[in-house]
Amino acid sequence: MGKKAKLSLSLFLVVVFLLGFYIGAQGKRAVTSTNDKEIYEYLKTFSDVIDLVKKNYVEETKDKDLIYSAIKGILESLDPHSSFLPPDMYKDMQSETKGEFGGIGIEITIKDGFPTVITPIEDTPAYKAGLKSGDHIIRIDGKPTKNMSLMDVVKMIRGAKGKSVSLTIVREGTPGVKEYNIVRDIIVVKSVKFRMLEDNYGYVRIVQFQERTSRDLNNALKELEKANKEKPLKGLILDLRNDPGGLLEQAVEVSDKFLTDDVIVSIEGRQKEENKVKFYAKSRKDDYLGPLVVLVNEGSASASEIVAGALQDYKRAIVVGTKTFGKGSVQTIFPLGDGSAVRLTTAKYFTPKGRSIQAEGITPDIVVDNNMVKTKDKIVPLKEKDLEKRNDTDKDIKKLEDINTKTLEEEDFQLHMGLQILKSWEALRGKSS
Repeated sequence: MGKKAKLSLSLFLVVVFLLGFYIGAQGKRAVTSTNDKEIYEYLKTFSDVIDLVKKNYVEETKDKDLIYSAIKGILESLDPHSSFLPPDMYKDMQSETKGEFGGIGIEITIKDGFPTVITPIEDTPAYKAGLKSGDHIIRIDGKPTKNMSLMDVVKMIRGAKGKSVSLTIVREGTPGVKEYNIVRDIIVVKSVKFRMLEDNYGYVRIVQFQERTSRDLNNALKELEKANKEKPLKGLILDLRNDPGGLLEQAVEVSDKFLTDDVIVSIEGRQKEENKVKFYAKSRKDDYLGPLVVLVNEGSASASEIVAGALQDYKRAIVVGTKTFGKGSVQTIFPLGDGSAVRLTTAKYFTPKGRSIQAEGITPDIVVDNNMVKTKDKIVPLKEKDLEKRNDTDKDIKKLEDINTKTLEEEDFQLHMGLQILKSWEALRGKSS
């Protein structure tokens, strides 16, 4: 095949792909409207640009690179969460949902033009280094990140175990910038952690919603009952703080563990009625229906917000902590034939009462900042002189093995308040609750 024939074939395939992508996105609309006719004119312009690049660009280009870049540009122009996943990145993403991947262990989004930390995942290099929810990453290994795509940021941060990455951080309320040199590792995330806090009161933390989360939660509740001498728990704390989310179906199954019926969450696409999907709870014998407190903070996002929102709407739980992140859009993965995939925002989440989570978040029933202490029966914020003794303005959430109920009031005030609420459940909710 001659060079011109190859070029014509390449351009033809690009046009066919983009036309197919466009028509598919339009659903069942007829291809006879004015808007649909215009697409042919735009595709002709696109074809002309590709032709100019291949003929006149200073260096030789590869058809695959041009096509991938075009797809990437289309998706990244839509919103911060839509993106193109080349085969290697799609494979990495699949590994992440299974709970094991390489990197430093942060969930990020794009906010105000900069990559922004949703939360560092517990027990990972990022968590141990001290990264916080809301941190803006302004440079990676010295390279400015302003207007960089989410996938490019992820690609730069991930890497081989043992190799370091330098992040320059701007943190609200902290003057100047902070430099973090973090050594990458294989990130293995244990989705569910649990322990007894005191006799009759259990504690479960969901670190991230993965493929096994609902099964791990079931096992955790069984183990807690065993630890409680086979007696039902008087109360349970579900800790979703710094949980960046994960799989939608796991958020539904976790919520279902505490609900008996009705809608858990609904998702709505562009055509609200046609693309509205509702997920319902089902009553099961092993559901936990006892007193429940849910802990959230600014690092709680996506799937964790679905759970908190559903339990709050039905007054099934008392939600305690600070306002959540507000990541309430649905990304659907569309695998492509060459091993790549398209990650496209297709809908938004709504709580059972129709509240949108996107950019709104979940406001707790009882707002409790972790920078609180109790002195002489009064709850007061930490003073500036106390904050000066710390490297940051947030008290760290205690690791599971470090929880000491005797010093809980000072070390994790949100968890302390959650436990006190459980102990006062009948007074707060009534004996019939």
